[in-house]
Amino acid sequence: MYTLNKRTTFAFSAENPTGTRNGGTKGKDCEKLRPNICIKPGETVTLCDIDGEGMITHMWFTGYIGHSFVIRIYWENNEFPSVEAPISAFFGCAYDECFTDSEGRYPVLNSARILVAPGRGYNSYFEMPFKKHCRITMENRGGHDEWLYYMITGWLGELPENIGYFHAVYNQEHPICKGRSYTVVDGVKGRGRFLGVTLASGLNGHNTCWVEGEAKMYIDGEDYPSLNYTGTEDYFCGSYAFGNDIAVRKYQTFSAPYVGMYAILGDHESQYNSQKRFMLYRFHEKDEIYFEKSFKMVMDNLGWTGPRYDDYTTTAYYLLDTPQMLPFELPNDCELVMK
Repeated sequence: MYTLNKRTTFAFSAENPTGTRNGGTKGKDCEKLRPNICIKPGETVTLCDIDGEGMITHMWFTGYIGHSFVIRIYWENNEFPSVEAPISAFFGCAYDECFTDSEGRYPVLNSARILVAPGRGYNSYFEMPFKKHCRITMENRGGHDEWLYYMITGWLGELPENIGYFHAVYNQEHPICKGRSYTVVDGVKGRGRFLGVTLASGLNGHNTCWVEGEAKMYIDGEDYPSLNYTGTEDYFCGSYAFGNDIAVRKYQTFSAPYVGMYAILGDHESQYNSQKRFMLYRFHEKDEIYFEKSFKMVMDNLGWTGPRYDDYTTTAYYLLDTPQMLPFELPNDCELVMK
């Protein structure tokens, strides 16, 4: 924090769409000329396009921030994206049509890597290095004109040789096939590091403690998982159904630097028999997970009475030694609706 590195700062926004030095507003004091952009149905807009060696350090978005906006990031002039997700799911807020939680408050995700601030300000603090080129786009797959406010900040400068390229992939199963694990990510090839996952869970049927399912990670083509967590709430660093099984008999939200269950949507008075929605995240910042050849993660959907059929939606984040195509295709826009 005290060093002066040889770097050049850049920042792309609606007021400075080229991200160039001296390229911002020509307006007078207290005058806004172009605070946002309009993206029409079917249109893809380039938000950031920059050559050189450097790093994306922060992204901020607001305005329309629902699932019809899809963010994509391309590294090193590749034609395929290494990041592709609905913007809401990328920021751990897949239930984007619910603005308040079960207690009438804005849900706040307050982690070291993602911040969802009150009123739906989306912030990413993932470090995203590149050697030659970075391009970030936003597509409107909805049926209406939508407005976007944004700021994408980073720097150009020398990087070490052993950088990892940031990847993020979306997946969903609405509902999960009863008796089969949900796949968070599979088909990841190469040398890399698993960074973490955001999960939106929508309960279907009686809420018989939906968090009994184990999280399992398979490294380098293993037949059996090397990392085997004992339950869903245990993987997200909680216990006893996040407090619903003991003492006050009520789920309780929490949001920490690397893990949290930051939002509960729906009825919060009934202990079990209600159709709740949960939003969770875990980032492996201190408990780093490396692989040399491949990586796979699944999660069981299990309750006290056996397998369940809840709705799961995830975004998985990982680094690879080279930019790669994503292992899953994005569903069409109408399949992404979550209420």
